[in-house]
This record gives sequence, C-alpha cells and structure tokens, in this order.
Amino acid sequence: MIKKCLFPAAGYGTRFLPATKSMPKEMMPVVNKPLIEYGVEEAIKAGINNMCIVMGRGKHSIMDHFDKNYELEHQISGTNKEELLVDIREVIDIANFTYIRQHEIKGLGHAVLTGQELIGDEPFAVILSDDLCVNERESVLEQMVALYKQFRCSIIAVQEVPEDEICKYGIISGEMIRDDLYCVNEMIEKPERGSAPSNLAIVGRYILTPDIFGLIECTKLGTGGEIQLTDSLLKQARYGCVLAYKFKGKRFDCGGVEGYVQATNYFFEKLYLKGEKKLKLLRKPLLKAT
Repeated sequence: MIKKCLFPAAGYGTRFLPATKSMPKEMMPVVNKPLIEYGVEEAIKAGINNMCIVMGRGKHSIMDHFDKNYELEHQISGTNKEELLVDIREVIDIANFTYIRQHEIKGLGHAVLTGQELIGDEPFAVILSDDLCVNERESVLEQMVALYKQFRCSIIAVQEVPEDEICKYGIISGEMIRDDLYCVNEMIEKPERGSAPSNLAIVGRYILTPDIFGLIECTKLGTGGEIQLTDSLLKQARYGCVLAYKFKGKRFDCGGVEGYVQATNYFFEKLYLKGEKKLKLLRKPLLKAT
C-alpha cells in the first residue's frame, strides 16, 4: 500500500560543521555504513522499494553511493574485502532511486512539497536520516505501515522526551486511543519552555496522505522563518485525522554529536564480534520488497 519513501536530504547539517562543509550529513558513517543507508534499509524492510530523495547543493555523493562503482568493484573482486559490499549491492538491486533538487532550504514542509513530483497522488512514508531508529524484530516504519493499513490516515512517530529538550521538537497532544496511539488535536513546533501541551515529541518517521501537499502550499512561514511540516499536519488533524504513534524501539538523534556517538557505539557492539582481531560483520539479508 505504501510504495514510496521520501528522504529530505537537502539540509546543511550545521550541527556537524566543519565536517558537513564538504560531506552531506546523510553520508556520515555509523561504523561503516552511512546514515541514509540505514534509512533505506528500514524502508525496504517495511515493503517499500521506491526511494525518493530531495537533494541539495553538494549532495552528489548520495547518488554515487546508491550506484555501482565498477572500478572499485573490479579492484577488490575476489578478495575478502568484496563481502563488505554485500549490503549495499543488495540495496541497489532491490530499490529504485529518484532524485529532485530543492533549490532553497525553507524547512521540512518545503522539502516534502518539493518531493511531490516524485510521489504523485498516493500515500507515502518520510524518513529523516539523522533520526536513526532501531528495532530488532520489526522496524519503526514496519510498525507504522501496519497501522496505516488499519486506519488509512497520516501517522507520525512520537516519543517522550525530557522537559529540557521539549523546545527542540515538534510537540503533540491528543486523545488516547490506546497506550501507544493518540488522535492528534494539538501540535506546536519548538514550543517555549512551559507552553508545550505534552512531552510527546515528533521524530523523523511519518506516513502521509497526499492531501498534505495542498495543505503545505497554504501554510505560512512558521518557526525559524521556515515552512514547518508540523503546521501543515495540524491543519490536517483539524480537518480530518492524524495519529501519533509511540513506536517500539531505540532512536538516536544523529544530527547532534552526542546521539551520533551513542549510535556508533551501539552499532559497533551490535554488528561486530567482540574479542576478534579481524572485524567480522554480523548481517541479516534484506527481504526483497514486493
């Protein structure tokens, strides 16, 4: 039912300067795999194989990553290094990639609107690569796709955050449907201290119905002088229905140094055997999307 996943990847990544001066933040490696590849693998596991990437200036390495490098593959062919390309080869074989340029950086809402040409008139997922989410059994996007099959409306992933971090996020409140699911009735982007309706923060996983595009077009500039997706979702919640889902799993904010280091430590211990001089990758093959 959800066939396409949009990846906004045009931002500057200023929290990681000077590294992101010449390297897209989406290509920053967690162990030996760039952030955006983790997101693409999550989408594939959710049954999605069309990846729509909203690009910005200086992001060509993302396109290169999801393409074959014949010279490199020829050089390492027949060596033990060839197995290090197994994961990315599998991704390239399963997924289709399309790209579009966001000429101005005017907020997440504008980035989603820029992707309309790639998405068309159908429901779609959105993954923000610097929110790295992990669940051993069922990925966060898999959980959300299952909910969409039941409710057929926009769904946003949320998690509880400490009081001193509320001002960094879009915050929701709503009527509890069950202990992990809310029907949204209020949503505010980066509220001032003491003005937030709850401590439930929106994180970088969405399933959106296509009417969101028309709502974004009518959304005025909001917090930070940008077109905020949160403002458009609030309109959608008031006209129809938006659900907020407290997902099962871990989430690392890899847009900041602390979260990035935590993710690197987590995946190093998860992916590699301890006590071996030669690093051996423990991997599970992706299931081909149908």
